[in-house]
Amino acid sequence: MEHTLTTLPAARRPGCPFDPPEELIQAREHGPISRYIFPDGHEGWLVTGYDLVRSVLADSRFSSRKELMRHHPLIDYGDIEVPPAPPGEFLLMDDPRHSRYRKPLVGKFTVRRMRLLTERVEQVTAEHLDAMGEAGPSADLVTAFARPIPSVIICELLGVPYEDRGFFQEHIDKFLGGEAGDEELFAAYTATQQYLAELVAAKRANPTDDVLSDLTDTDLTDEELRGVALILLAAGFDTTANMLALGTFALLRNPEQLAALRADPGLADGAVEELLRYLSVAKQFQRVALEDVELGGRTVKAGATVILSYNTANRDPERFADPHALDLRRQDGGHLAFGHGIHQCLGQQLARVEMRVALPALLARFPTLRLAVPAEEVPLRPEIADIYGVKSLPVTWDV
Repeated sequence: MEHTLTTLPAARRPGCPFDPPEELIQAREHGPISRYIFPDGHEGWLVTGYDLVRSVLADSRFSSRKELMRHHPLIDYGDIEVPPAPPGEFLLMDDPRHSRYRKPLVGKFTVRRMRLLTERVEQVTAEHLDAMGEAGPSADLVTAFARPIPSVIICELLGVPYEDRGFFQEHIDKFLGGEAGDEELFAAYTATQQYLAELVAAKRANPTDDVLSDLTDTDLTDEELRGVALILLAAGFDTTANMLALGTFALLRNPEQLAALRADPGLADGAVEELLRYLSVAKQFQRVALEDVELGGRTVKAGATVILSYNTANRDPERFADPHALDLRRQDGGHLAFGHGIHQCLGQQLARVEMRVALPALLARFPTLRLAVPAEEVPLRPEIADIYGVKSLPVTWDV
């Protein structure tokens, strides 16, 4: 019998903040694809299996175009017409428009270039750990550690002045945190666009050694540069910040794994990949079928919206042994935390460098680090948020 869902599960099980909602896990147990009835009555699909999610991401018959995605998984917006993505916001575009924006950026985020950043990431991490230690012996790890490190690095890469970091942290939180109302979102977007317009003009007039200045030497318009900058700032800050905070929370709740990483810093690479798989903070994305497509024994009709569940794909028992266990020595890699195909995360190597440096440094600097509140009292971002994580993470340590 075909499995059908009429609501997208949002609540995680009490005491299991790192696992996907139970109903999503159950949907995967029924098979890798389920029919999903959207709030507006649209008949779409929910893909929960690893192989099928990966295949959709690599299939040009499925579109990322914003104007085709008129079906919110949790909200009925009626017949509102969705406009195309603004110039530069290439995550919601298909080729060739997508490649027009991504191609000039590829060389800026290579493995080699990101590894050259390691020394700067180490310096920024040490500065914030020192400040945390001086203010201690307790802290909110989100504000003292997880947010400022990626914020400093992405702003430096793009050429955003240091003193303006707080502005972006505040506004990006509103974009992606899942709690701002429509008016607040519009105000944050408008203010950010105005700021980026001034920043692009400044880079054109006086280029400096940063990515945004480099892009002013291409054929991209000012409006396109604003869109590209917004995507890079949001993706380069929020996802890594939540991985650092939620990753620390997960390690503190898995003391054997934490002890293994603390004892063997050489585990850092494996630990980063496993935390990315285990947590999947970018929980889901959507695609729209451009034509009838056979998928997992089902016919996805042209125009149907497909929800891709990254967190269940990365917990698929047909792909990963003991998938709900955090195992820093796991050998069956190949997670989808950064996506796959032409939209695979451009900044994945930067995120890896930041996590490889920051997490072992935190554990070394504070060997008695522990939660300052019961785990069930750690406030989590709502499931409606684009990126999953914790709103704060109170910690303490011995001095």
